[in-house]
Amino acid sequence: MKSWVFNIVVFLFCFLNSFSQSSLEQFLTPSDTLHTKRRNAVIISEATLSSVALIGLNELWYADFERSKLRTINDNSEWLQMDKLGHVFTAYQMGKQGANLLNWSGVSKKDQLIYGATLGFGFLTAVEVLDGYSSEWGFSWGDVGANALGTGLYISQELLWNEQRIDVKFSFSQSRYAAQRPDKLGKSFVEQILKDYNGQTYWLSFNLHSFFKQSKIPKWLNIALGYGGEGMLTAVNDTDNQLLTTIPRYRQLYLSLDVNLSNLSTNSALLKSIFSIFNMIKIPFPTLEFNKNGAVFHLFHY
Repeated sequence: MKSWVFNIVVFLFCFLNSFSQSSLEQFLTPSDTLHTKRRNAVIISEATLSSVALIGLNELWYADFERSKLRTINDNSEWLQMDKLGHVFTAYQMGKQGANLLNWSGVSKKDQLIYGATLGFGFLTAVEVLDGYSSEWGFSWGDVGANALGTGLYISQELLWNEQRIDVKFSFSQSRYAAQRPDKLGKSFVEQILKDYNGQTYWLSFNLHSFFKQSKIPKWLNIALGYGGEGMLTAVNDTDNQLLTTIPRYRQLYLSLDVNLSNLSTNSALLKSIFSIFNMIKIPFPTLEFNKNGAVFHLFHY
């Protein structure tokens, strides 16, 4: 499935996280013990939102395309694997927010990992099944594997360290390619954020203090490794279109600094909730880019 749909779902679930923890500091503060009303509200809200999203996709998005028998596809070579990283990011962030909501409800750590952290994987797998019954796409085991990787990255860190030392983050800057293929890469800025893989970067952001707890490294300071792609007007090189094949496509690796917003010192439960949501976005910093043409320095990379 296209990763722009996944990104919409991420922000919807993050909105649920902020909305369910509304104005009062006392209400925002996670419960030390099981708070049944909160837990039930979270479960009902997530079930309703997931159902509405799936029904909406089935009736509005997939209705425009012919249905078929369940079929699988191998799309692992498309978009320089940027779409797969979109799956990793979405599954990780949905699982993280799902676990946070259950933590706010006072649910045990075990149940947070079983029922909260797997939220992204479960939802995205259901969407993948819908893809499988559409003649336009198909069920992709590569997508499922990426979903599992994102979910596993969250759960494994909680089991190993009882904290998230490595965050999966996202950043975007407009590329020059969207204007050449607005039907594929988006017409408006918002569409381009969701569709234009050339402008997207996915990051693994490592919190230095959590790895070196006895050091004087600020708790908010991260070092980030990013991955992006350039020159993608189609999923794969279009050998029948001379214009598209003359544009070189290549991978980009990035090295940069980052801020762990969740580790900023504050006693405000409201700010903690806001920081938790916006921590999915990579903060712009001076960045080194490495690609097939060599190294490039960016004063600020988005």
